[in-house]
Amino acid sequence: MTDLHIRAEGRAGRITLTRPQALNALTHAMVREIDAALAAWEEDDSVALVCIDAEGPRAFCAGGDIAEVYASGRRGDFATGAAFWADEYRMNARIAGYPKPVVALMQGFVMGGGVGLGGHASHRVVGATSQVAMPECAIGLIPDVGGTALLAAAPGRLGEYLGLTGHRMGPGDAIRAGFADSFVPEDRWPALTASLLDGDDPDAAVAAFADPAPPAALAAEAAAIDDAFEAADLAAIAARLEATDWGHGVLRILRRLCPLSMACTLELVRAARRDPGVAKALAREYRFTARACSDGEFLEGVRAAVIDKDRTPRWRDDMDSLRPEEVARMLAPLAHELSLTGQD
Repeated sequence: MTDLHIRAEGRAGRITLTRPQALNALTHAMVREIDAALAAWEEDDSVALVCIDAEGPRAFCAGGDIAEVYASGRRGDFATGAAFWADEYRMNARIAGYPKPVVALMQGFVMGGGVGLGGHASHRVVGATSQVAMPECAIGLIPDVGGTALLAAAPGRLGEYLGLTGHRMGPGDAIRAGFADSFVPEDRWPALTASLLDGDDPDAAVAAFADPAPPAALAAEAAAIDDAFEAADLAAIAARLEATDWGHGVLRILRRLCPLSMACTLELVRAARRDPGVAKALAREYRFTARACSDGEFLEGVRAAVIDKDRTPRWRDDMDSLRPEEVARMLAPLAHELSLTGQD
């Protein structure tokens, strides 16, 4: 069984992720196959739109398959990880700038690389099971795959909150935060897909099957989130959280995560707010991920979360001791910056 089912069906190009046993995590080969299919369909007049979905109820895509990146990094091979992220980001940029409609049906876990695959589509559909998150700070990475562009566009300072904490959004919050567009009950997805294959206008098709979005639970915390996460840096955010009862629980979460990743996430989200665009965000994110294995704390984060599963990463710094120059070093321009196709 392959990891993907790519085919033209009716008026649609169809991409189905077929590794439900691995929560449809993206391998490097999958990234390349998806990008190649999208490139071919751009010029194919028989393909009016693209539909991306996934097998299994548990996940649309829970992220990138990081096993090989970790293993190669432990061997001192940092090029493997850099090549994976470069190709993934080119795919993300292609989706964001695609000249034809792209409809993503995103059930279950939609995390990390899953956000990069579905979150830049022109029509982003979630259902009752959808849980959307960017949890990379837990493993010494940053919200990437163009995620900082999405976070920057979220209301108020919600982007900083989501990027740092990795909070899992249900469908209502995902729509409010700008990570999804429409709520369609999942038992209607086969009928919606059939309509798309017939060549129906995707705006009208999605609207015909959609229900009003469920309540956004985080909306009630908007004022508290804005007050804490507008602070200038990690230490200032921690101080504001410490001063409120609500903030104590959030601070307990942050103290488990990688300080270097969180500080770089703050910088990247705010850079994306000042200078918007998915391609620009991807190029900035790549400066971190290209260094994640060699200079960052990605290997330690994956060791603790995935390999040894002891859940006790030994970060080099805490939120108070991290020096600004370490952040600047991770985000400095590269000798060879990422070259991207596609447009915002």
